[in-house]
Amino acid sequence: MKFTVSSLMCRWKLRHLQKRKRKLVDIIQGTLGDDTSDVESLQYDFSIIREATENFSNANKLGQGGFGPVYKGKLQNGQEVAVKRLSADSGQGDLEFKNEVLLVARLQHRNLVRLLGFCLDGTERLLVYEFGPNASLDQFLFDQVKRSQLDWERRSKIIGGIARGIVYLHEDSRLRIIHRDLKAGNVLLDAEMNPKIADFGMARLFTLDETQGNTNRIVGTYGYMAPEYAMQGQFSVKSDVYSFGVLVLEIISGQRNICSRKGDSVEDLLSVAWLNWREETVSNLIDPILRGSSGLVGDIVRYIHIALLCVQENVANRPNMGEVLLMLSSHSLSLPVPHNPQILHFGDVNSTISESSKITDSKSICSSGNQDLITELHPR
Repeated sequence: MKFTVSSLMCRWKLRHLQKRKRKLVDIIQGTLGDDTSDVESLQYDFSIIREATENFSNANKLGQGGFGPVYKGKLQNGQEVAVKRLSADSGQGDLEFKNEVLLVARLQHRNLVRLLGFCLDGTERLLVYEFGPNASLDQFLFDQVKRSQLDWERRSKIIGGIARGIVYLHEDSRLRIIHRDLKAGNVLLDAEMNPKIADFGMARLFTLDETQGNTNRIVGTYGYMAPEYAMQGQFSVKSDVYSFGVLVLEIISGQRNICSRKGDSVEDLLSVAWLNWREETVSNLIDPILRGSSGLVGDIVRYIHIALLCVQENVANRPNMGEVLLMLSSHSLSLPVPHNPQILHFGDVNSTISESSKITDSKSICSSGNQDLITELHPR
């Protein structure tokens, strides 16, 4: 029997993909152990997902993330699901895929998205989640029409739900998990507009006696990224606290944390929030949609105060998420005075970061919109 070079390469590639799939499944099985007796029950056949999404039709496409598109699907039993189809060149490799399966499969909380299963087939890597009928928070918050549906009762409920989800990750689960990419696009909304934190590909698992870690691979979204992480690769539970503070300011203002040039200065949401706080004009930060009832202003200003505590430059000055949750729920609790947050800018307004970029200026990062960045940066 004769084999061409092409056929031999195809055979080799097939064996390589099969070996890679088996290795990933074995790792998942071995790590989950007694938590999931049969990992095979988490696996979906590719043909089932293809049928559920109508062959990944554009009509079923929910959005495009940094790692690939997300599709709405309907399984044969009628259950609606969300399918994240990882692009081969997305930057989310086997490590992140395994990370997400392992972490989300072991986490159960009403404010965390539930992973239903996964699929490995050739080059295809799919993650199957419960479906959020109201999509993600950013699609409501930054839409001029949809934002009107978010009154203060709903926004405060969303903020509280996100806080409870992070407290579970940091303190209440059997694991200690740092999300590292908390942002409006990674918060899904269910039918009752309850928030569910999603996308754990960048999350890091800590042992209970660990408090911080270091990395040379900075991943996530600038604008939500804590300065010590963006500049020095240091991350901890306080990194998520910083991201939460930025997110709260976005929810209250209805504005993204992006750069804008005003004369010779560059402004972003944090600097605007701090300026208004310092000049006692903090109500200017509140989304005009929320200014109708003067009785709510006091509550909203308190949330802004808490957000500013979360984004302080000194890590030690930031509260932990348990303390944040207590601050949000107790109006009688006295709040510390916040310090000036570190305002980071990156190059020109709305610039993006290339994979070869190196950070050298400790005040040189600014969000370029809501763009996902998976970059190999080298902190100082």
